[in-house]
Amino acid sequence: MRFARIPVVLASVALLLVLISGPGTRLELWHFRTGFMLMTGATIMALGALALGLLLLLVPRARRGHGKLLVVGMALGLAAAAMPLLGAYTARTVPFIHDVSTDTQRPPEFVAILPLRADAPNPAAYGGPQVAAAQLAGYPDIRSLVLEIAPPEAFARAGEVARDMGWEIVASVPREGRIEATDTTFWYGFKDDIVIRIEPEAAASRIDIRSVSRVGKSDVGKNAARIRAFLARLNPR
Repeated sequence: MRFARIPVVLASVALLLVLISGPGTRLELWHFRTGFMLMTGATIMALGALALGLLLLLVPRARRGHGKLLVVGMALGLAAAAMPLLGAYTARTVPFIHDVSTDTQRPPEFVAILPLRADAPNPAAYGGPQVAAAQLAGYPDIRSLVLEIAPPEAFARAGEVARDMGWEIVASVPREGRIEATDTTFWYGFKDDIVIRIEPEAAASRIDIRSVSRVGKSDVGKNAARIRAFLARLNPR
Protein backbone atom coordinates (compact mmCIF):
# COMPACT_ATOMS: atom_id res chain seq x y z
CA MET A 1 0.00 0.00 0.00
CA ARG A 2 1.49 3.30 -1.09
CA PHE A 3 0.15 5.15 1.95
CA ALA A 4 2.62 3.22 4.12
CA ARG A 5 5.50 5.07 2.46
CA ILE A 6 4.16 8.52 3.29
CA PRO A 7 5.25 8.55 6.98
CA VAL A 8 8.78 7.52 5.95
CA VAL A 9 8.99 10.27 3.33
CA LEU A 10 7.57 12.94 5.64
CA ALA A 11 9.83 11.92 8.53
CA SER A 12 12.92 11.75 6.31
CA VAL A 13 12.33 15.25 4.96
CA ALA A 14 11.67 16.50 8.51
CA LEU A 15 14.90 14.98 9.77
CA LEU A 16 16.82 16.54 6.89
CA LEU A 17 15.36 19.98 7.70
CA VAL A 18 16.35 19.59 11.35
CA LEU A 19 19.89 18.63 10.39
CA ILE A 20 20.41 21.57 8.02
CA SER A 21 18.53 24.30 9.93
CA GLY A 22 21.32 24.98 12.41
CA PRO A 23 24.45 24.43 10.28
CA GLY A 24 22.95 26.48 7.44
CA THR A 25 22.45 29.37 9.85
CA ARG A 26 25.96 28.93 11.25
CA LEU A 27 27.43 29.02 7.73
CA GLU A 28 25.34 32.16 7.00
CA LEU A 29 23.49 30.46 4.15
CA TRP A 30 20.29 31.98 5.54
CA HIS A 31 19.04 34.20 8.38
CA PHE A 32 18.57 32.60 11.78
CA ARG A 33 14.83 33.22 11.51
CA THR A 34 14.83 31.06 8.38
CA GLY A 35 16.61 28.39 10.39
CA PHE A 36 13.88 28.61 13.02
CA MET A 37 11.21 28.34 10.31
CA LEU A 38 12.87 25.22 8.95
CA MET A 39 12.90 23.74 12.44
CA THR A 40 9.23 24.60 12.95
CA GLY A 41 8.28 23.07 9.60
CA ALA A 42 10.31 19.98 10.42
CA THR A 43 8.48 19.58 13.74
CA ILE A 44 5.07 19.79 12.07
CA MET A 45 6.09 17.25 9.42
CA ALA A 46 7.61 14.91 12.00
CA LEU A 47 4.51 14.98 14.17
CA GLY A 48 2.40 14.43 11.06
CA ALA A 49 4.49 11.38 10.18
CA LEU A 50 4.06 10.02 13.70
CA ALA A 51 0.29 10.56 13.65
CA LEU A 52 -0.17 9.09 10.17
CA GLY A 53 2.05 6.11 10.95
CA LEU A 54 0.07 5.36 14.10
CA LEU A 55 -3.23 5.72 12.25
CA LEU A 56 -2.15 3.34 9.49
CA LEU A 57 -0.92 0.81 12.05
CA LEU A 58 -4.45 0.72 13.44
CA VAL A 59 -5.89 -0.13 10.02
CA PRO A 60 -5.41 -3.86 9.34
CA ARG A 61 -5.39 -3.46 5.57
CA ALA A 62 -2.77 -0.71 5.71
CA ARG A 63 -0.70 -2.55 8.30
CA ARG A 64 -0.62 -5.87 6.46
CA GLY A 65 2.82 -6.34 4.95
CA HIS A 66 3.89 -2.79 5.80
CA GLY A 67 4.14 -2.87 9.59
CA LYS A 68 7.94 -2.56 9.67
CA LEU A 69 7.89 0.30 7.18
CA LEU A 70 5.35 2.18 9.28
CA VAL A 71 7.42 1.65 12.42
CA VAL A 72 10.50 2.97 10.63
CA GLY A 73 8.58 6.07 9.59
CA MET A 74 7.39 6.66 13.13
CA ALA A 75 10.92 6.18 14.51
CA LEU A 76 12.31 8.71 12.05
CA GLY A 77 9.49 11.11 12.93
CA LEU A 78 10.26 10.76 16.61
CA ALA A 79 13.96 11.40 15.98
CA ALA A 80 13.16 14.50 13.91
CA ALA A 81 10.76 15.91 16.50
CA ALA A 82 12.94 15.17 19.54
CA MET A 83 15.39 18.10 19.35
CA PRO A 84 12.92 20.92 18.56
CA LEU A 85 10.42 19.65 21.13
CA LEU A 86 13.13 19.37 23.77
CA GLY A 87 14.23 22.91 22.96
CA ALA A 88 10.65 24.18 23.23
CA TYR A 89 10.19 22.40 26.56
CA THR A 90 13.46 23.84 27.92
CA ALA A 91 12.44 27.34 26.81
CA ARG A 92 9.25 27.03 28.86
CA THR A 93 11.09 25.91 32.01
CA VAL A 94 13.78 28.61 32.19
CA PRO A 95 13.50 32.40 32.62
CA PHE A 96 12.60 34.29 29.45
CA ILE A 97 15.82 36.32 29.47
CA HIS A 98 19.05 36.48 27.47
CA ASP A 99 21.28 38.34 29.97
CA VAL A 100 22.64 36.55 33.05
CA SER A 101 25.05 38.00 35.62
CA THR A 102 26.46 36.89 38.95
CA ASP A 103 26.00 40.46 40.14
CA THR A 104 22.59 41.82 39.17
CA GLN A 105 22.95 44.99 41.25
CA ARG A 106 26.19 46.07 39.60
CA PRO A 107 26.59 43.91 36.48
CA PRO A 108 30.00 43.83 34.81
CA GLU A 109 30.00 46.17 31.81
CA PHE A 110 31.26 45.61 28.28
CA VAL A 111 33.87 47.93 26.82
CA ALA A 112 35.86 46.32 24.00
CA ILE A 113 32.93 44.22 22.81
CA LEU A 114 30.56 47.16 22.37
CA PRO A 115 31.58 47.79 18.71
CA LEU A 116 31.02 44.11 17.94
CA ARG A 117 27.45 44.39 19.23
CA ALA A 118 26.67 47.62 17.37
CA ASP A 119 24.20 45.90 15.02
CA ALA A 120 23.00 43.24 17.47
CA PRO A 121 19.23 43.15 18.16
CA ASN A 122 19.90 42.80 21.90
CA PRO A 123 21.49 45.81 23.60
CA ALA A 124 24.59 45.55 25.76
CA ALA A 125 23.00 47.59 28.54
CA TYR A 126 21.60 45.54 31.43
CA GLY A 127 17.82 45.15 31.50
CA GLY A 128 17.40 46.27 35.11
CA PRO A 129 15.25 45.01 38.02
CA GLN A 130 12.86 43.00 35.86
CA VAL A 131 15.68 40.90 34.40
CA ALA A 132 17.30 40.60 37.83
CA ALA A 133 14.05 39.35 39.38
CA ALA A 134 13.53 36.78 36.62
CA GLN A 135 17.09 35.53 37.04
CA LEU A 136 16.78 35.28 40.82
CA ALA A 137 13.59 33.24 40.46
CA GLY A 138 15.03 30.89 37.85
CA TYR A 139 18.74 30.74 38.73
CA PRO A 140 19.12 31.46 42.47
CA ASP A 141 22.45 29.60 42.51
CA ILE A 142 24.20 32.03 40.17
CA ARG A 143 26.10 34.52 42.29
CA SER A 144 29.55 36.04 42.77
CA LEU A 145 32.48 33.76 43.53
CA VAL A 146 35.07 34.66 46.16
CA LEU A 147 38.44 32.91 45.89
CA GLU A 148 41.04 33.03 48.64
CA ILE A 149 43.76 34.11 46.23
CA ALA A 150 45.16 37.48 45.16
CA PRO A 151 43.49 39.29 42.23
CA PRO A 152 46.45 38.82 39.81
CA GLU A 153 46.32 35.06 40.34
CA ALA A 154 42.52 35.05 40.04
CA PHE A 155 42.78 37.06 36.82
CA ALA A 156 45.29 34.65 35.33
CA ARG A 157 43.18 31.65 36.32
CA ALA A 158 40.00 33.20 34.90
CA GLY A 159 41.70 33.90 31.58
CA GLU A 160 43.03 30.35 31.39
CA VAL A 161 39.58 28.87 32.07
CA ALA A 162 37.98 31.14 29.44
CA ARG A 163 40.48 30.00 26.83
CA ASP A 164 40.09 26.35 27.82
CA MET A 165 36.33 26.70 27.27
CA GLY A 166 37.00 27.75 23.69
CA TRP A 167 35.98 31.39 24.07
CA GLU A 168 37.48 34.00 21.78
CA ILE A 169 39.24 36.53 24.00
CA VAL A 170 38.44 40.05 22.83
CA ALA A 171 40.10 42.00 25.64
CA SER A 172 42.23 41.21 28.68
CA VAL A 173 43.01 44.19 30.92
CA PRO A 174 44.79 43.13 34.15
CA ARG A 175 44.91 46.63 35.64
CA GLU A 176 41.10 46.81 35.45
CA GLY A 177 40.52 43.16 36.27
CA ARG A 178 38.43 42.83 33.11
CA ILE A 179 38.27 40.04 30.55
CA GLU A 180 35.89 40.16 27.58
CA ALA A 181 35.22 37.22 25.30
CA THR A 182 32.79 35.80 22.75
CA ASP A 183 31.44 32.27 22.65
CA THR A 184 29.82 30.74 19.56
CA THR A 185 27.02 28.24 20.11
CA PHE A 186 27.45 24.84 18.47
CA TRP A 187 24.30 24.32 16.42
CA TYR A 188 23.19 27.73 15.13
CA GLY A 189 26.48 29.56 15.58
CA PHE A 190 24.95 32.33 17.69
CA LYS A 191 27.42 34.82 19.20
CA ASP A 192 27.13 35.30 22.96
CA ASP A 193 29.36 37.82 24.72
CA ILE A 194 30.97 37.43 28.14
CA VAL A 195 32.59 39.93 30.48
CA ILE A 196 34.50 38.84 33.59
CA ARG A 197 35.35 41.21 36.43
CA ILE A 198 37.93 40.47 39.15
CA GLU A 199 38.04 42.76 42.19
CA PRO A 200 39.91 42.59 45.49
CA GLU A 201 37.84 41.68 48.53
CA ALA A 202 39.92 41.90 51.70
CA ALA A 203 42.77 39.45 51.08
CA ALA A 204 40.74 37.50 48.53
CA SER A 205 39.28 38.06 45.05
CA ARG A 206 35.68 38.48 44.00
CA ILE A 207 34.88 37.18 40.53
CA ASP A 208 31.79 38.23 38.65
CA ILE A 209 30.79 37.13 35.18
CA ARG A 210 28.04 38.21 32.83
CA SER A 211 26.94 36.42 29.65
CA VAL A 212 24.64 38.08 27.08
CA SER A 213 23.19 36.80 23.80
CA ARG A 214 23.36 39.07 20.77
CA VAL A 215 20.07 37.76 19.33
CA GLY A 216 16.96 36.10 20.75
CA LYS A 217 14.66 37.19 23.54
CA SER A 218 15.25 33.91 25.34
CA ASP A 219 18.59 32.12 25.50
CA VAL A 220 16.94 28.78 26.45
CA GLY A 221 19.19 28.62 29.51
CA LYS A 222 22.46 28.80 27.56
CA ASN A 223 23.97 31.81 29.37
CA ALA A 224 23.26 30.37 32.80
CA ALA A 225 24.76 27.04 31.80
CA ARG A 226 27.86 28.81 30.47
CA ILE A 227 28.33 30.76 33.70
CA ARG A 228 27.87 27.65 35.83
CA ALA A 229 30.45 25.78 33.77
CA PHE A 230 32.94 28.64 34.06
CA LEU A 231 32.56 28.97 37.84
CA ALA A 232 32.81 25.20 38.31
CA ARG A 233 36.09 25.12 36.42
CA LEU A 234 37.40 28.18 38.21
CA ASN A 235 36.63 26.71 41.62
CA PRO A 236 36.45 22.88 41.32
CA ARG A 237 35.88 22.50 45.07
